[in-house]
Amino acid sequence: MQKKGIIVSGMRPTGALHLGNYLGALENWIRLQDEYECYYFVADYHALTTGYDNTDDFKNNITNALIDWLAAGLDPEKCTIFIQSNVREHAELNLLFSMNLPLSWLYRCPTYKDQINQLKDKNISTYGFLGYPCLMSADILLYKAAYVPVGEDQLPHLELTREIARRFNFLYNCEVFPEPQPLLTKAKVLPGLDGRKMSKSYNNTIALSDSPDVVRKKVMSMVTDPQRIHKTDPGHPEVCSVFAYHKLFSPEEVDEIEHVCRNGEIGCVACKKKLAENIEKFMTPIYERRQDWLKRTGDIMDIIKKGNEKASSIASKTMAEVRKAMKIDWI
Repeated sequence: MQKKGIIVSGMRPTGALHLGNYLGALENWIRLQDEYECYYFVADYHALTTGYDNTDDFKNNITNALIDWLAAGLDPEKCTIFIQSNVREHAELNLLFSMNLPLSWLYRCPTYKDQINQLKDKNISTYGFLGYPCLMSADILLYKAAYVPVGEDQLPHLELTREIARRFNFLYNCEVFPEPQPLLTKAKVLPGLDGRKMSKSYNNTIALSDSPDVVRKKVMSMVTDPQRIHKTDPGHPEVCSVFAYHKLFSPEEVDEIEHVCRNGEIGCVACKKKLAENIEKFMTPIYERRQDWLKRTGDIMDIIKKGNEKASSIASKTMAEVRKAMKIDWI
């Protein structure tokens, strides 16, 4: 089948992936690999922007991220999987872009001040953190991506990438970089087990690596409607984390579940048991594939080696064009 164009996307290796990561990115990546020429990378350079002072777990996190990706359904026969730092052209293009990138473009990024405020416990007043969008642009443009899968909240970052491409082409009177278009995706947002945003830092996640028993126990621990005291009390599904999960994992039953909840005809324990069955049914195949991949570390290394080589081949050609356009192709 003729594929529609090049897509590039990455994910930072910051620990065990969870259901929120799956529904927010992986599920879409898996779908896109059948339609586009996809390059998916472990964004370890990006992880350094906030975790530069503690890299002890990096190798383990990268390995686990790759296992999660493969277990979830990424197919190395359909997409290119590689590690960002293994393709050194990412760093080179980031450096060259930074030479002519106005600081005002970086300061206006909507997530910059938000992240500074949210991560007050970390010293991220660094060149690397401020320049994160420049590195992201290099990641995308290095492969001349036609499309980038993003949510609406990420559109300003992609527009900066487009501006960097336009500025480079204008400054050096060339047409090296295309302007990638957004491939808008509607994120499926899950609350954590405690009702807050699902996050490893809150310890409220359901990990892709969790066994069926652990998944079941976690679901049974979820907070429910705080106004509902007795089983026969009318429920309020719109404020219940369990119902938010039912909408995604119990699509054929969700209307009935809402009805019996609002009428006090089902208790929270029974409702959670039903949800646990459906999530377990969904996650068990991923868990089983994950157990298999854990035994195949040699195969994973082969996949990464092959992916790195393919990505490097594309990246080196782009950098040759960049150096020629900038007149720094000395040899």
